[in-house]
Amino acid sequence: MLRLIAILLVFSFSFAYEKVYVIERESGCVAVIDHFKLKKEICNLGNLNHAVLKFDPYNKDHAYLISRDGYISLIDTKNDVLLKKRKTGESGIGFTILKDHIAIAHYEPNVVVILEKDLLPRKRINTASRNVGIKTDGRYVVFSLMDKNQIWVLDSENGFRVFKKFYDVGRMPFDALLKDKTYIVGFFKESNVGILDLRTWHYEKKHLKERKEGIPLKIPHFGTWGIYRNTAFIPAVGDNKIHIIDLSDFSYRGFIEVLGFPVFVSVSPVGNFIVVNYSGEKENYISVIGIKDRKVLKNIKAGERVMHFRFSKDGQRLYLSSYFDNKVKIFNTATWKPIREIDIPSPSGVFIKE
Repeated sequence: MLRLIAILLVFSFSFAYEKVYVIERESGCVAVIDHFKLKKEICNLGNLNHAVLKFDPYNKDHAYLISRDGYISLIDTKNDVLLKKRKTGESGIGFTILKDHIAIAHYEPNVVVILEKDLLPRKRINTASRNVGIKTDGRYVVFSLMDKNQIWVLDSENGFRVFKKFYDVGRMPFDALLKDKTYIVGFFKESNVGILDLRTWHYEKKHLKERKEGIPLKIPHFGTWGIYRNTAFIPAVGDNKIHIIDLSDFSYRGFIEVLGFPVFVSVSPVGNFIVVNYSGEKENYISVIGIKDRKVLKNIKAGERVMHFRFSKDGQRLYLSSYFDNKVKIFNTATWKPIREIDIPSPSGVFIKE
């Protein structure tokens, strides 16, 4: 009986491990953390300022990384090696993964590029605009044209031809979010969000403002939001607040006062906490906020410039990159005490393999 218990404990502890990929912002490499240790580095990936890594939902052993200088890299996440790299432009902004293709949005040149999964070129769509907010829903690829105030929809089952165009959607689309069958776009020059229903192709704008104060909310950076069910926790631009929006009707539900100017909000998979980091004077801190009561539970001095963080899949750990410490720190979310530090140069984005 004791032997069985010991085996079960070992199994449960082993099951808790996950592979974590961390962008090394200055070196052009990605660090691979496995079993809480630095396993290896995957290098020669380009300029990794604001780089994004995505795991292929159709192939568990593949991931793609886009660099700021226009490279897309195919990474084998089973052996953690670079399989292939291709330059598709001078300034790649975002990409989305389809079953058989990759679609990449660029600032420069003004194109959306379609690649086969092995990075062979398939098509280039000229837009005469910087392109942002690229998302996939089934057969469709949806993106926004920053300089033309438009949304385009491509049909992957019809040679990636332009299926629909929406004009005058708002002033300077900047980022987008796909929630269920709704494409939500934010704007840099106005306090609205655009809402495109991908079932009916109906488009409308919603004006966001604080209920009591009537102050318009300008929230262009969707990648920094924390979403729990139908609630979005949104870091304010230049204010000590996390705004709360009900995504079912885009009504304003209040705000949470926080320590400084928030940057990223992350929601625990368990749904009990959100964590936020800051820019400026409070960049060394994170705050832990309870989702139910929406109150700050802890302010933690976590490292020298906290860049990014992610919860483990079970919500029991928080992986956090401390840029000037050159470390990734792992916190126990039951105690909010650090349990491990891993030396990684200039760590930035943290990505956890599903």
